[in-house]
Amino acid sequence: MNLRIASVATLLVLAMGCSSSPSAPTTTGTPVSIVSGSSDLTTTAYNPNPVSVAVGGTVTWMNNDNTAHTSTADNGSWNSGSISPGGSFSMTFPAAGTFTYHCTIHPGMIGTVNVH
Repeated sequence: MNLRIASVATLLVLAMGCSSSPSAPTTTGTPVSIVSGSSDLTTTAYNPNPVSVAVGGTVTWMNNDNTAHTSTADNGSWNSGSISPGGSFSMTFPAAGTFTYHCTIHPGMIGTVNVH
C-alpha cells in the first residue's frame, strides 16, 4: 500500500512540475511580463529580457497587455498557445542552455531564457 501511495505522489509531483498550459495569473516561478503595447516592440516586449533561471526553474509569462500573445520557443520545445490579457503561462526548464522564443501572433516580439 505504501508503494502505491508513493507512486501516486511521484506522478503528481512530475505532472505539476511539467505544467505548460495557459492558466490564471500566478506568482509561481520567475515572472516575465508581456508589457503593455508589446505588439509594436521587439526585445523589450518581454520584461526582463533575457531572463535567467537555475536548472529545474520555472518561468511564468504574465500578459499585462490588452491583446493576446504567445511564448513560443524558436526550436519548438514549447508553445503557450494564446495567452489572453491578464492570463499567464508557465514553463519549467529541466536542462541548462539558452532558449530563444517569440510571439507567434507578433513575430517581432523576441526573448531569451538562460538556464544555468
